[in-house]
Amino acid sequence: MTKIKICGLMTTADIAAVNHVKPDYAGFVFAAGRHQLTLAQALNLRQHLDSAIPSVGVFVDAPLATMLTAVQQGAISIVQCHGHESAATIRALQHAGVPVIQAFRLPEQPYHPTPADYVMLDSRVGSAHPLTPAQLDQPLRQPLFLAGALTPENVTAVLKASRPAVIDVSRGVETAGHKDPQKIAQMVAKVHQFN
Repeated sequence: MTKIKICGLMTTADIAAVNHVKPDYAGFVFAAGRHQLTLAQALNLRQHLDSAIPSVGVFVDAPLATMLTAVQQGAISIVQCHGHESAATIRALQHAGVPVIQAFRLPEQPYHPTPADYVMLDSRVGSAHPLTPAQLDQPLRQPLFLAGALTPENVTAVLKASRPAVIDVSRGVETAGHKDPQKIAQMVAKVHQFN
């Protein structure tokens, strides 16, 4: 059964849209960029988020202590490493009881074996096309999170071709740079109905 994560949530309106349609995960971005949140902002959003929806924190080469603090304070329960985090860092998070998603941005950042609990394969920044079945043909031992250029218009075809464990979407459910409740609802419905 494929699940869905809506990432890049920034406002209580975003949270309301997510709570209404119940994706399987919600993503808060702590890494630099237009979706970046402070820990205080993420904590506020977590308080509004449906308690049944796990929150994932997205980090790029952050100190271990920073990631653990976000978990310990209750902002997130899963860490997504989107940089060049070491196996030792991933194992330290796991030792603290934190599930870890390790992301690989293809083709610039080739997949390599990782101790993470989940693997994310993502298309390169700015790519207008999802990853191809050939790019997804990796020797993965972990469940796959699939990200990059996914939209309500193409997600069904992508699901038929690849059957990932989780669809991860951010920009694909935005209009003019902001989360679009209608697109979020369409995306969640299409993924959940596919199963």
